[in-house]
Parts: sequence; C-alpha cells; structure tokens
Amino acid sequence: MTDNSKEDPPVFDKNSKVSINDGSTNGEEHPPQKPQKRQSVLSKAISEHREDAEEETAELLPPSKGLTTAEAEELLQKYGRNELPEKKTPGWLIFVRNLWGPMPFALWVAIIIEFALENWPDGAILLAIQIANATIGWYETIKAGDAVAALKNSLKPVATAFRDGSWQQIDAALLVPGDLVKLASGSAVPADCSINEGVIDVDEAALTGESLPVTMGPDHMPKMGSNVVRGEVDGTVQFTGQSTFFGKTAVLLQSVESDLGNIHVILARVMVVLTSFSFVLCLICFIYLLAKFYETFRRSLQFSVVVLVVSIPIALEIVVTTTLAVGSKKLSKHKIIVTKLTAIEMMSGVNMLCSDKTGTLTLNKMEIQDQCFTFEEGYDLRSILVLAALAAKWREPPRDALDTMVLGAADLDECDNYTQTEFVPFDPTTKRTAATLIDNRTGEKFSVTKGAPHVIIQLVYNQDDINDEVVDIIDSLASRGIRCLSVAKTDSQGRWHLCGILTFLDPPRPDTKDTIRRSKEYGVDVKMITGDHVLIAKEMCRMLNLDPNILTADKLPKVDVNDLPDDLGEKYGDMMLGVGGFAQVFPEHKFMIVETLRQRGFTCAMTGDGVNDAPALKRADVGVAVQGATDAARAAADMVLTGPGLSVVVEAMLVSRQVFQRMLSFLTYRISATLQLVCFFFIACFSLTPRDYGSVDPDFQFFHLPVLMFMLITLLNDGCLMTIGYDRVVASKLPQRWNLPVVFTSAIILAAVACASSLMLLWVALQAYSVETYPNSWFHGLGLAQLPQGKVVTLLYLKISISDFLTLFSSRTGGQFFFRMAPGLILFIGAIISLFVSSMVASFWRKSSPDGLLTEGLAWGEKRSEKLLPLWVWIYCIVWWFIQDAVKVLAHIFMEWVDLFGCVSKAYGGKVIEQYAERIQEPVDEDAPRSPEDDAPIVRETSPVDVSTPYSARKED
Repeated sequence: MTDNSKEDPPVFDKNSKVSINDGSTNGEEHPPQKPQKRQSVLSKAISEHREDAEEETAELLPPSKGLTTAEAEELLQKYGRNELPEKKTPGWLIFVRNLWGPMPFALWVAIIIEFALENWPDGAILLAIQIANATIGWYETIKAGDAVAALKNSLKPVATAFRDGSWQQIDAALLVPGDLVKLASGSAVPADCSINEGVIDVDEAALTGESLPVTMGPDHMPKMGSNVVRGEVDGTVQFTGQSTFFGKTAVLLQSVESDLGNIHVILARVMVVLTSFSFVLCLICFIYLLAKFYETFRRSLQFSVVVLVVSIPIALEIVVTTTLAVGSKKLSKHKIIVTKLTAIEMMSGVNMLCSDKTGTLTLNKMEIQDQCFTFEEGYDLRSILVLAALAAKWREPPRDALDTMVLGAADLDECDNYTQTEFVPFDPTTKRTAATLIDNRTGEKFSVTKGAPHVIIQLVYNQDDINDEVVDIIDSLASRGIRCLSVAKTDSQGRWHLCGILTFLDPPRPDTKDTIRRSKEYGVDVKMITGDHVLIAKEMCRMLNLDPNILTADKLPKVDVNDLPDDLGEKYGDMMLGVGGFAQVFPEHKFMIVETLRQRGFTCAMTGDGVNDAPALKRADVGVAVQGATDAARAAADMVLTGPGLSVVVEAMLVSRQVFQRMLSFLTYRISATLQLVCFFFIACFSLTPRDYGSVDPDFQFFHLPVLMFMLITLLNDGCLMTIGYDRVVASKLPQRWNLPVVFTSAIILAAVACASSLMLLWVALQAYSVETYPNSWFHGLGLAQLPQGKVVTLLYLKISISDFLTLFSSRTGGQFFFRMAPGLILFIGAIISLFVSSMVASFWRKSSPDGLLTEGLAWGEKRSEKLLPLWVWIYCIVWWFIQDAVKVLAHIFMEWVDLFGCVSKAYGGKVIEQYAERIQEPVDEDAPRSPEDDAPIVRETSPVDVSTPYSARKED
C-alpha cells in the first residue's frame, strides 16, 4: 500500500483548466497555454471585444433556468430565427458574371469586330451565342448551388436546450435569448452564450485563427461559430442570429465564391494552353491571308477571330461544375453528404484511408458482459454499473456509445438517491469522465470516475499493489477482443479506490472485413487509428485481415503539432507504412499521422466522429465525418456520412472515381475538338485553298465556313456536353490523379485522325468542285458530275460536326474500344439530337450567301445520287471513326508499354507508392506464426483470475 503521495489532486478547480490528472504528467497540472494566433480578419476584433467584457457583462441576461415552449415562441417572434442569412449571389449577378471573363471577353471582341465591319447578321449571331452560353451557365450554376444547399440542409445543427422542465434536442435556429443550453465537448456553440458556472475550452479557429483552445468561464462569452473541445457547462443564450458577434461581422468572413480547388487549377492550365495555341495559329492565318489575299482584309480578320472564338472552350467550367453537382447528388443516394464539391475530385485520388475504429470498423454498439472484476468488498456487477452511471448525466440523453451502454444497463432509479454537484465529461486527452456527488440518504460526499483502465490505475492510492493484476486482466481480455472500463471512487480521505472493471464488446461490422478487402483491390490501403489498448487493436486487425503490427503512441515521433517539420514523411513514412494501425493515440497523434502520410506522397482520407478527430479531419485531403459525428467533426469534414460503416466510404471513393472519369473524358474530348478545328482550318488555309482549284469567287479564295455554321457547331457541342455528368462510366481500379501530358497526348491522337480525315475530304471535295481539272474524282464515282461551291462548304460543315460527336464517344472509353462501354442514356440522346440537327441543317440548308459565302443544302438536287450525299458523308465519318478508335487503342497500348509521361506509374501517385500498392494487395496470412512481441503480452503463466471474490479477499489468499 502506498502513502498519500499517490493522492489525486482535487478534481474540480474553477480557477484552472478543465482537466483531470491522469498520471501521464507525474501528477503535475499544466497551466493553461496562451493560444497561438494567426492572421485573421476577426482576431483583432475579438481581442477588442474581450477587453470590453466587464462592460458587456453588465448588460447580459441573468443565468437562465430554462423556458417554456410558449415563452420561446413569443421570443422567437420578437428576435427572429437564430441563423445568419446566407450570402446568396443574386441570379442576375450570376448571369452578368457569365458575360464577363477571359472566354466571354474573346467573344465580345469578335462581336465588336463583326459590328465594326457592319456584318450585322453575324454580329447578332455571335451576340445570341454569348447570351445563350450565359443563360446555360446561369441555369447550371443555380441548379448546382440548389443541389448542394439541399444536401447541406440535412446537416443543420441541433442544440440541447432546457425547455418545459426537461433537456431537449431542438433545431439550433429556434434558440432565443434566455434559453438554457448545454455547451459540451464536441458540440458547436449555437449562439452567443454566457457561461452560468464552470469552465470550458473553446476552439475559436473559425473566428480568429487561434491554433489552441481558449479557456472560458463565467466572465467570458463563447461565440457562435466556435466549438467546445473540452468540458461541459450550462449556458444562457444572450444573442442570436444577426445580433451575435459572428452575425455582425459575417460580411468579413464570407468568401466571394468557393472555387473548385485542384480541378480549378487543371481547368486554368487547359484553357491557357488551348487559348495560347489557338491565338498563335489564328494570328499566323490572319497575317498569311492578309499578305496573300490583300483585298480580303475584312474577311481575313473575321475568319481569324471567329476560329479563335470557336476554339476557346467557353463552357469548360460550366460542364465541370455540373458534373460535380450531379456527382454530389448521386453520393447523397449512397448516404454521403458533400459539403465541398472539390472533395469529390480529391476523393477519387485517395490511396490511403485512415479509419477510426469505433463506429466505423465496429458496430459502436457496446454490450455489457456478465464478467465483472471487483477490487473492493461489497461490490458486484449491479453496484459497479450504478457507480459508472453516477459518472455520467444519467437523466439526460447519452452523449456517446459508452454512456449509452452504461445507462442502458444500470439501475437509474438507484442513481436518483444521489445529487450530482459537479461533472466533467469525457475528454480525449484524459480518457475519462468524473463527477462529485452527495448521497441523499447519508449526506456523504464523494467523487466517482470511469474511463480507460490504464488511466484510472494511475489515480488509485494502491496502484503498486494491484497494477500487475489489472495489467493481466486487461491483456487477457484484449487478447480476446474484449474491452474494459474501470470505475473508481474516493473514500472519506479523498483517496481513489478501484472498485471494479466492467467488460464489454464492440464487435466489428459484418461487412467491414470484406470492405477492407475491396479497398485494397481498388488500390487504397486502410490504417486503423484508435485510442484503445494495443492488444485490442491487434486482435481487431487480425479479425479484419489487417496487418496486426500496431504502433503505439509512445513509438511515434514527438513533435510540436503546431509547427510540424517538412521531413516527417522522409523520416517516419516507412515506419508508418509498415504497420496496420495505431493504438492508444491522442488527437495530436492522429494529426501527425495524417500529415506524415501526406508528406510521403499519399492522398489521405480520414474518418472520425469526435472532437478529438477534428484536427486530423481538417488536415486530411478528404475529411469524412461518420454517422453520428459531433458538430466539431462535421464542421471540419468535407463529407458527412449518414449511413454506418466503412462500406459507405468505399462507395464514396467509387462514385468519386466515376465523376473523375467523366471529367477526364470531357477534357480529353474538349481538347481534341479544339485542336481538330483550329488545325484543320490552319492547314487548309495554307495548302487547300479553293483558288488553287480554279475558284474565281472573291469570297471563296480560302476555305472557311459562315459564322452561323461555326456557331452551330459550338452551340450544339456545348449543349450536348451538359449531359456528360450523366454518362455511364466504370470506376477505375486505381486512385485517379491528373496527368495533363497524358491527357493532351490522348487528345492529340484523336484530333490528328479527325483532322486528317477532314483534310482528305476537303481535298476530294475541291477536286469534285474543279471537275475540269480532276475529271475522275471520288465524287465522280458516286455519280456526281460536279460538286457546287455551296455544297463543298456544307459538306465540310457536316463532316466536322459528325466527327466532333463521334470523337466524344471515343474519348469517353480511354484506352478501350468505344463499343466496350455503352454511353449513358441522357448523353446518348443529347448526342443523337445534336447529330440530327446538324444533319438536317446540312441537308436542307437553303441556297444562300451568308457572309457573302455561297452555301447550299446537300440533299437538294434532282438526281438520287445528289440526295444521298449526306448518307455518304455519314458513311465516310463512321469509317474514319473506326480508324480513329483503333489508332487510339494502339497508341494507349504503346503509351502504357513505355510508361509515357508516367501514365502507368503516376496513375497511383508515384513509383514508390506503386510499389507499396503491390504490397498492400497481398492478403494477410491469418494462420502465419505470430512474433514473440505479438504474443508476449498474451501468454499467461498464472491461472485465470477468480472474479467471484473481491481483490482484498484474493490478496489474503
């Protein structure tokens, strides 16, 4: 037995931080640390606000005792709902913004030039196209915003308020000044509240950027927008909605627009490359035409500007935004709420999943076992459960799975014989709860605590006497996957006594093992991160076919999480990759683990549910708050799960990869279409001029199309591409990452074949046009004596239009033949409609001279062979489509063979990661011999502990 030096210091001290000594600091309490501040638009304002605390306090409402429903409704009418008006961009402003920017600017230049040249019809057409694009962009933006807003509505915060004499969970928007609310660890502060009594730690990072929590007591006011990270108090709502400090300064916090993250950078690069390339070619064309056909200055300028406008991917961002919005809606059907659209693209590249154990890998349904270990006389399972319930708020809704388990098994009527005077909720840094109580029957005052056994053992006065037995019990239980909860009570001298150890099970979910197997098949490794005992973690890994090699917190590098070095991945990456999980970790360890893996080159997703997971969720590339997560975890996450288990996360990965495939096929096609168009007219301008084939028409000296035909190609293409978000795709077997050199290479191959086929058809058509020079042209074999000038123009319009849409079907299947995967119905219908419109326009275009250029429908004519000309164009295009697709497949085979631009190795994110990917897909041999280190804590040389008698009696024996 030890002396009173083992006595624990007082549990409650309102003048210090809310914390309980767990022995980890040798009994020394760390003083509150001064928060480290970063730059923030509100940090100065909040600092000034705190300086006026005394003046402010005098004007506050007195501590509330709760409201009735009638009182709350009356106050709600007076003060309004407790919510901030979202900064919603007006629809008209969205429309106007779509009329301004780099790409619309180029179209405005073309419109001005057309009107300056007095080409009123063409200028009007370009203006109509500009307005049409802006309208489509406005519609898609509104629709995408409404879709995301609808999903976010399902994540509205709730508050625990004392109404009508009982604690209730209500919509936080219904809070009013004077409400009594519970401010507990893991919850968001729902309004500006004064603290009635006690102290809590509050994370104000969202307001001030302070990296460390701020300790607050009755002289402070936690603000809306912050989160409670430690402690639990009752608070009185003082200000709500726009009257809160956050509401008054919200204009400083709201961002103008949420960008698309990494995909925005990718789109910007693509647009810069395409626009620069097109501008250079069009400028060369303009100079060449001006020099060779000096009398056609206006037409040269008009032609160059229109080709430049058509080549610019005006609808690029609109299509990508629509595709992401459609993806978020599909994810919601899989019980995944996306709070940031950029998370979808990031999730497609995840190759490392750090998963919390409890509730994600396991059922999170704790079941008390009959086996109970007692260490004091007079205690049994029933009485230990009562003590455990006393260390909780037994007449309030359970706050976590452990409280749910204990309160569901304990006799709560027995608990009513006690009055709880102080309570400290669970804290991830102390891993226990505690309460001070008074026995109403005897007047005895004592404290109880429940928590992790390795923490509670540090408190008891006789630790040296019982430590070995407790360790044996824990090891024995952990080796069978059984968890335990220690319960201790103070005596009249304030010394802690270990009363008993409760045992319970949290079995793995039935689908977890198969889900982990699927994750590895898709190139994603799973690392389990838990605060539980290392032996429980080892056993859980064996059950789930994970590597049972577990790293504990004491083996992790000791670094300052507020100033992490840049070489963590280099120094400790291999160590972390060589284990199946981490045990007995704290929040700072989770944060550091995620950062180390990110530095090692992995794209990490992190799942969590508690306030202790929030830092790691924020740091991960994709933070995923699981079902039932706290407000703090959901606020830090990019995705929120409304369904249980890890399988939902895997579904999120697969759906995200499908969205990525759609964006990849769209970008490949759009690059290809631009290159095909601009290169065709560039080459034709130099080498296939109608003048060289006998044309004497001054408006047909070089080959071009009327502006209306150019715009029809653009409009129909963009309209069809709006349906790309609904295309049928297959999720990739590997995580996806952007590799623009590969994307451009694939697009160039498709464009080269399409451009070559267009140039060949133009060559043949010009020969048929100059029948005197070329009497035996290909068209002559079809029974056409001569192809008029108007039909030459229309013929190439139809060919370019058909080739564009057929190229879309080739680009969407990557390195496979187009027929290996059928397109989505909506995309197919959109393409069919666009092709039908193009064919009808080309077939029945009335003979006219738009822009002074003679044009004529292909189906007009007396001979049957003339009326079948559109059909021959279709056959020609389809033949070349098969050739194009075959060349594409062969090119992809070659690219993968030589690993061109890292198309194979970089698909997973680098060769080092690729080698690791091969290793993680090797199954763990469950029957393999275990290492001595694994088995050492489990081997027992003594007989099992007899739990039928208390420890004191066993000690005498």
